[in-house]
Amino acid sequence: MSKLTSVHHLALTVTDVDRSVPWYERVLELREIARREDPENGIRKVHLRAPGDAFTVALVQHPDTERGGFDERRTGLDHVAFKVDTHAELAEWERRLAEYGVTYTAATPSRTLPDAAVVVFRDPDGIQLEIWADTHS
Repeated sequence: MSKLTSVHHLALTVTDVDRSVPWYERVLELREIARREDPENGIRKVHLRAPGDAFTVALVQHPDTERGGFDERRTGLDHVAFKVDTHAELAEWERRLAEYGVTYTAATPSRTLPDAAVVVFRDPDGIQLEIWADTHS
């Protein structure tokens, strides 16, 4: 049996793709590679790619997203963690988040894995995002 080798893409439900896409492009340096609007069912979807084609994030807007904000305590997505290779890169991301006025927690040792440091922040819909670096890096 063949094995899974990586994640192809991550799809996140957002309340407004027109608000979220520029935020993901500016703050996370993702670039839009495809956009699809399906007038029949009201779904709007934008695919964004990370530099170097490392991964793709799809932002999906459903017609009935007029509900409460994101809550990781509900069944479904808890958070998304992006990886960087070094602590110096993690510090660069802290500076970038501060530059764009994104509220975040400073790099701290991970409570999950003692060998890592993490910066935690939220997107415009409150989805928890993290940038993660292994301690040995």
